[in-house]
Amino acid sequence: MKSTGISLRAMIYASLLGAITAVGAYVIIPLPPVPITLQTLFTALSGALLGGGLGALAQAVYILLGIIGLPVFAGGKAGLGVLFGPTGGYLIGFVAGAYLIGRLIDIKKEPGFAWIVFSMILGYAAIYLLGILQLMLVAKFTLAKALSVGLFPFLIGDALKILAATLVTMKLRNRIRWRTGRL
Repeated sequence: MKSTGISLRAMIYASLLGAITAVGAYVIIPLPPVPITLQTLFTALSGALLGGGLGALAQAVYILLGIIGLPVFAGGKAGLGVLFGPTGGYLIGFVAGAYLIGRLIDIKKEPGFAWIVFSMILGYAAIYLLGILQLMLVAKFTLAKALSVGLFPFLIGDALKILAATLVTMKLRNRIRWRTGRL
């Protein structure tokens, strides 16, 4: 009998990366209104290691944990209000970013360092696009203000996170792909 669903092992990996993203929310440098955290590092790893669909699922699990009231968002916040608040676009962006990273990496049979970095840069761009749009809408910031508080302070740290995520991906990708059934 052929299984057409997601394997239990794949669901465990998605849940684990969702939970690790929650842990990343507690490694925080509080900059108002958008803090610096390690969430994007684990979002990138979700997409890179699990693929687009499972990576997005991992981030959706993370968001659902926060929506139901577990204090997993940056600064120990929780609830649906965070999703609709000024920084909620970044959370939605985690799902889109993980999906995009995974899909782009899967385009190549054996993606190299540069392709993985490129894929992660585009995934981060999706996160920032959605985050900045929501900052502008909810906080009523101009584009210049949203960029100055919601993008520019993070670029150097994000470059380092992309480098770290790429190195981890290159080290673990074959083991994780085999275990999740990705080929």
